[in-house]
Amino acid sequence: MRNISAWAIRHPVTPIVLFVVLFFMGVVAFIRLPINLNPDVSFPAVNVDITEPGAAPTEMETQIAQKVEGSISSIGAVRHIVTFITEGLVHIGIEFQIGTPIDRAVTDVRDAVAKVRSDLPQGILEPQVSRQDVDGGAFIYYALSTTSLTPEELSWAIDNTITKRLLAISGVAQVQRIGGVEREIRVELDPGRMQAMGLTAVQVNEQLRQLNMDAAGGRAQIGGGEQAIRVLGGARSAGQLADTQIIVPGGKFVRLREIADVRDGIAEIRGIARLNGRPATAFGVFKARGASDVSTAKAVQIELDKILVENRALHLQTIFTTVEHTIATYHSSLEALVEGSILAVVVVWFFLRSWRATLISALAIPLSAIPTFAFMQFMGFTLKPSRCWGFPWLPVCWWTMPSWKSKTSSGICAWARVVSRRRSMRRMKSDSPWLRPRSPSLPYFSPSVS
Repeated sequence: MRNISAWAIRHPVTPIVLFVVLFFMGVVAFIRLPINLNPDVSFPAVNVDITEPGAAPTEMETQIAQKVEGSISSIGAVRHIVTFITEGLVHIGIEFQIGTPIDRAVTDVRDAVAKVRSDLPQGILEPQVSRQDVDGGAFIYYALSTTSLTPEELSWAIDNTITKRLLAISGVAQVQRIGGVEREIRVELDPGRMQAMGLTAVQVNEQLRQLNMDAAGGRAQIGGGEQAIRVLGGARSAGQLADTQIIVPGGKFVRLREIADVRDGIAEIRGIARLNGRPATAFGVFKARGASDVSTAKAVQIELDKILVENRALHLQTIFTTVEHTIATYHSSLEALVEGSILAVVVVWFFLRSWRATLISALAIPLSAIPTFAFMQFMGFTLKPSRCWGFPWLPVCWWTMPSWKSKTSSGICAWARVVSRRRSMRRMKSDSPWLRPRSPSLPYFSPSVS
């Protein structure tokens, strides 16, 4: 270290250029680093959701939950299995041992569910296997209101317009609607007419499934060229669906409208959202993994402003957001870091009463802290309000600390600077050959100041 300092003093151009480049890289990295409230944590936990509409909890326990739990328990590294059963839903949470790769855990659970899939009731929906995200909740919630649109049109505006526009933004992973209604083509069968025709609801359902669909019809050679053939059987409206011909016993046909009432309406409302005691239609925005909370929120707000300008009948209100708290704590941490650096310089001057030593300390703190941001960007770190961004004598520090400890770290720097500087000054003033420095050097590093 002594030889490096001596060489830097004799050749100051190279160290000056090096630190100018590192300082510039640190400033650019600081501007580009994403700002998040919480770190991206991969927790080894997997969720399994199995839905069977209308099933009772006791039936789902014996027919679904016990079979799936038995298959999952054979997987290695399983720590806990927790099951919640409600009407029509089985939710199984699997916690693995710390250190288990989450991708492998999801694959093992999906394979275990697939093994018993044939033993489960035929009426269930496809089982959903997903990883558990610690910070997977929405970071912004909006409420959408209108004075001229119906609830169906308002829900469609969120599903068709807002969701598609927001998903095109970098950093947005999902947009989930809360409240509102779902569009549904309702086919209400007439029991009297069906009994007269000799039909059952199961027969009508199977025929509609087979007829109301678009399918591939292969390829054909037409005019020396090859063209794909499609069979278009799907109804484009409720009226077309009502005209579908149903086969009745005896080889006769009857239109669906003759045995049922077909309407284009809304599905049964299973949940409701309220804002200030009134029904509301809201939606939450989910951030992609690794994206910046602040940058994503700004991009979302800009796109929503464009949508509101295009649709004057819509009114938007922010219900909840974590971005304001993130920005506030981020600025508080920056202020604490600046205050700590200033206090460190003041302490150096108070103990040494030397403007030269104070100037060296004032230059050393930013020249060693700011280049840390370049290393953080290279390692994939993000700026968090609780992160200490660098000790002046270390390349990088990634211990999470409260903001008051940012001042403490700068205070430790001041203490080290005072001790080393006083020791150096005492050696320079002493006549003893043991205390006199053998080469012109400065403590720790300040290569550009002699």
